[in-house]
Amino acid sequence: MPATDWPTTDATGRSQTLTDPMSPWPAQAFCRTLDLSRPEPGPGNPLPPFWHWMHFLDARPRSTLGLDGHPAVGGFMPEVAQPRRMWAGGRLTIHGELPLGQEATKISTIANIAEKTGRAGAMTFVTVRHKISGGAGLAITEEQDIVYRDDPDPNAPKRAPKQAPTDETHAREWSCDSTVLFRYSALTFNGHKIHYDLDHATRIEGYPGLVVHGPLLATLLLELAHEIGPVTEFSYRLTAPIFADEPFTICAKETDTGLTLWARGPDGRLAIEGSSA
Repeated sequence: MPATDWPTTDATGRSQTLTDPMSPWPAQAFCRTLDLSRPEPGPGNPLPPFWHWMHFLDARPRSTLGLDGHPAVGGFMPEVAQPRRMWAGGRLTIHGELPLGQEATKISTIANIAEKTGRAGAMTFVTVRHKISGGAGLAITEEQDIVYRDDPDPNAPKRAPKQAPTDETHAREWSCDSTVLFRYSALTFNGHKIHYDLDHATRIEGYPGLVVHGPLLATLLLELAHEIGPVTEFSYRLTAPIFADEPFTICAKETDTGLTLWARGPDGRLAIEGSSA
């Protein structure tokens, strides 16, 4: 279990520390999961950007999980009224390299909690800040934005998704079947059932199919950005789901300060948008 610092009053400021031996195996398995053309990283090689999601895994006991397979609220995450957890986006700064095969440490802190009301009703936004350090010092600073919502009303009208740009200068075509989603769930120890349990995804959470992981889409954005040039800053926001077996396009457009990045679904919908520098 992680080392923790959990005040009993305000959840803001809670922290936990996880260490990881940084085995090369998850990175190698990820290359094979997606048939990536890049060489498989080995001991001593730097971990590619955003692949740290496959490390520092916190295996909570099954008895502490919610009905959706996620850890239930409480413990490190704050107690909130809404049961449905969604990953909204975040920001990433790369300070240095994380060599594989050398132990690293991640310190996670709840940076902010905000309650809001939108079209879907009451929501709670939680920002978690992570600082990941290896032998050479601080390597990655990341902020994750997590939103908690009520379960969807199946009779509520569906809002038309925002359409994605079509003026990209770089693009890669992708599709993720249920095997890819299952393997990525295993590599990230993500128990959220929307990624592998079709009955839960469709009947309970109201999706038309299995949902492609938000971090996986963000990783594919960074893969394309890294092909174009070095990346030290990355920000991203999820706007609509991509589903299993759907073809989608990872896009980039060069700007004066870096890249604008996005993923476009088969109907033109914008699934994730971001930028890198």
